[in-house]
Amino acid sequence: MEKTISINSIEGLRIGQVENEKAGTGCTVLVSEQGMCAGLDVRGGGPASRDSQLLNPLTAANIVHAVVLGGGSAFGLGAANGVMAYLEEHDIGFDVGVTKVPLVVQSDIFDLTVGDKSVRPDPAMGYEAAKAAMEAPNYRDGNFGAGCGATVGKLAGMETCMKSGIGSYAIQLGDLKIGAIVAVNALGDIFDHKTGQKIAGLLSEDKKSFRDSVELMKQSIEVHENRFVDNTTIGAVITNAAFNKSQLCKIAGMTHNGFARSIRPVHTSADGDSIYALSVGNVSADIDLVGTLASEVMSEAILCALRSAESAYGFISVKDINGSV
Repeated sequence: MEKTISINSIEGLRIGQVENEKAGTGCTVLVSEQGMCAGLDVRGGGPASRDSQLLNPLTAANIVHAVVLGGGSAFGLGAANGVMAYLEEHDIGFDVGVTKVPLVVQSDIFDLTVGDKSVRPDPAMGYEAAKAAMEAPNYRDGNFGAGCGATVGKLAGMETCMKSGIGSYAIQLGDLKIGAIVAVNALGDIFDHKTGQKIAGLLSEDKKSFRDSVELMKQSIEVHENRFVDNTTIGAVITNAAFNKSQLCKIAGMTHNGFARSIRPVHTSADGDSIYALSVGNVSADIDLVGTLASEVMSEAILCALRSAESAYGFISVKDINGSV
């Protein structure tokens, strides 16, 4: 029988996060001390990522030791250096004889227009997030970690968008555990995948009702050359089922169905939508079942991210807009 569990109850993975609340940015680090098989599927046109080729099935690396979800766009990719430093200090990584090299991959959202554009996740923040993961796991949903500066519904600019955050959801089915973490920073609107109801997104100019982003797009076929800023939804699906890298890339691809059910428009040239799939156990499970469940938990994690977010930086959240739209 299926039951809901905490994302923190999936053994073999530790999660830590750090944020600079004033600056509106942060990072969330997922660490596996023993290493984890990982896959990646990028569907958006503008990703900010580091060492993503490690997860190509044609490359030699079979495991990674950490996944970083961060803010700061490409400026924030240096956070991985701090994660590597902490892990090397604690003898975690790929043994190359003279030391152990931690394999760390990272994806970032664009949050530079939210708080202080000069403050981004850096090696010091990455180090502290890795330390939290290993010594005092502190994952929370809402305006934390990579979700600190997340917003949604930005087709008409930042003036009429809404505050988002980071969210999670996990289930257990027999011995199988599967969960998702996602920082929702989408160009598009957010929908409840079960009811089809819009819960967040593009606001009217008076911020008292919703507008439909797709319908607004239909009003003109004019080419937009520079709509890339402010977006990208990044996440990870984690399972204790045993899969190799190529299988996990397939699962990551299936998990994007969760994005498609919950975000419209999605996977645009203005987003860098990226999903990691991580295997941290040895349970035997069917790949198609896990991929299907992965898309469902991802949709639930998206809802969690919006419903857990607090209004901040002048952007209203779902918590504060309910009843007024």
